[in-house]
Parts: sequence; C-alpha cells; structure tokens
Amino acid sequence: MKNEHLAAILMVAVSFAASFWAYPFMSERVASHWNAQGEVDGYMDRGTGLYLMPIISLALLALFIVLPKIDPLGKNYAKFQKEYDGMIAVIIGFMLYIQLLTIGFNLGYSFNMTQLLVPAFAGLFYYLGLLMEKVEPNWFVGIRTPWTLSSPVVWKKTHRIAGRLFRAAAIASLIGLAFPSLGLIIAVSLVLAAAVFSMVYSYLEYQKEKKAKK
Repeated sequence: MKNEHLAAILMVAVSFAASFWAYPFMSERVASHWNAQGEVDGYMDRGTGLYLMPIISLALLALFIVLPKIDPLGKNYAKFQKEYDGMIAVIIGFMLYIQLLTIGFNLGYSFNMTQLLVPAFAGLFYYLGLLMEKVEPNWFVGIRTPWTLSSPVVWKKTHRIAGRLFRAAAIASLIGLAFPSLGLIIAVSLVLAAAVFSMVYSYLEYQKEKKAKK
C-alpha cells in the first residue's frame, strides 16, 4: 500500500475515533456551521454533527482511489501519480483538521473558526497549485474545460499558469489572518479568481491555436 494512501486511511480512522471519543461529552445539538465572521449559524444533532465529516472523508478517499481506474484517460495518472496520491492525503488531512476544530469548539474551547481555516485553505490550495503543474490530461483532476480537453498544448499552458496562480493566491490569502472577519472571504475569492482566470485563459489559448493552424 502506498504511504500516502496509508496516511489517508489513518487520518480517516483518527477522525472516526475522535468523534467516538467526543460523543459522550457533547450536547444533543452541536455547532456545525460558521459564517464569515466566525459566528455559529448552523447546528446539527450530535450524531450527524460528529460523524458526517468522517463519513465524507471515507467516501472521498474511496472515490479518489477509484477515479484513475474508471477514467478513460487513466493511463495518464501514472505521469503524476506521486502528486495525485499526495493530493489525497492533503485533502483528507484538511477534512480531519476541520473535524478536530469542530470537536474542540463544541467542547467549549474559544477561538475564531474561520480565522483558523484560513491557513488550512492556503495550504490546501498551495498544494493544488503544485499538482496543477504536473497533472496530465484526464477527466477528473485539473482545469477541465472544453478547450483544455481538446488540445494537449492548451492543457499544458493552462495548467502551468493555473499552478502559479493557485500558489500565489494561497500565499496572498494569508493576509486574511490579519482580518478575522474577512479572512475566509479573501481566501475563497482569491482562489476563485485564479480558477476563473485559468478557464478564460484556456479559451483564449485555444482560439490562438486555431488561428495559428489556419
């Protein structure tokens, strides 16, 4: 078994174990959602609130392991397998981090949830930026627009710039740590801007390639 897969499995197990341990100490309803200012604006019953994230993590892990096997372009995963396996561990780790913060908050620890999510988002999207520069054409991972999927050249160009933009957005999003009420909004906005720019860029590059062939 690959080390990254083993790490992800262990993190899912820790997530379930933490929920099992915390269950007796929780009230019947637990805080499960926070607004941009870090204020609780959603609750769930104890069981759902504690076990939803571990179940989602387990489902995502299974999905990520299966995707290369069902992708018509599955052979291309071998070209970025290390980065793909790393992505699995990073995403499951991100989910575990949220789970532990949720448990801690409901146990009575006082902190700004959204502010603590900012560095986690930054780390996640920085890694995705690294992945972008390595990913080869496939149907599930990367900037999958009609134009990147229609041209290997456009795919490479788009993912090269997307990787840089995602990493830059991740680093810039750390500015949000200085603005607790806006931190998460800043982080998400920067990453969305990078994604939208990458999609537009893929279209423009495809049009440029078409003109060059005429």
